[in-house]
Amino acid sequence: MDTTRTLSEDMLAASPAEQFSRWFDEAVAAGLPEPNAMVLATASAEVHTRCRTVLLKAHGPDGFVFYTNRTSRKGTDLAGNSWACVLFPWYGLGRQVTIEGTVTALSTEQSEPYFHSRGRGSQLGAWASRQSQVIASRAVLDDRVAELERRWPDGSEVPMPDFWGGYRLEPQIIEFWQSRESRLHDRLRYRRTAGEWVIERVSP
Repeated sequence: MDTTRTLSEDMLAASPAEQFSRWFDEAVAAGLPEPNAMVLATASAEVHTRCRTVLLKAHGPDGFVFYTNRTSRKGTDLAGNSWACVLFPWYGLGRQVTIEGTVTALSTEQSEPYFHSRGRGSQLGAWASRQSQVIASRAVLDDRVAELERRWPDGSEVPMPDFWGGYRLEPQIIEFWQSRESRLHDRLRYRRTAGEWVIERVSP
């Protein structure tokens, strides 16, 4: 882990979206594996916390976008509790970004362009997997894929399932964490207050 870098208030961009873009571009340029992988934490109706890794597919001032099966555990969690947190673990650079905020589902019209940009295998996989549900064996999944390949052969368009789509996390808190020696890390946080971003330094 790189502990030679620093992070100070005068280094930050005016907006967290711009600061995230800077760090994301540096993670990509550094050749980190899956720099768009983020750990998504949600809470169920019973307030059981759960986390898993998903892939960031778009980001900007309006939020952070990912896609998934809406009947999965994360989908049902978000339907009942829209507050979530994501973490980008860029260990090779000694950095983490943590984002907290509310999540809203994208419409069918907003989700379809990305669905149709995916590889055909991934499109069929979205139909085949009833994500998070128990299945008897791998063969069950493979049989579903084979059936779908017959239903939509090569050259035909695979429609987007109505149980699949995108989500956008609108940030309320974004923390940029830079590792330093002796665990005296730099932690700078943007917090939205009355429509404006306030920058705070947090003790490590």
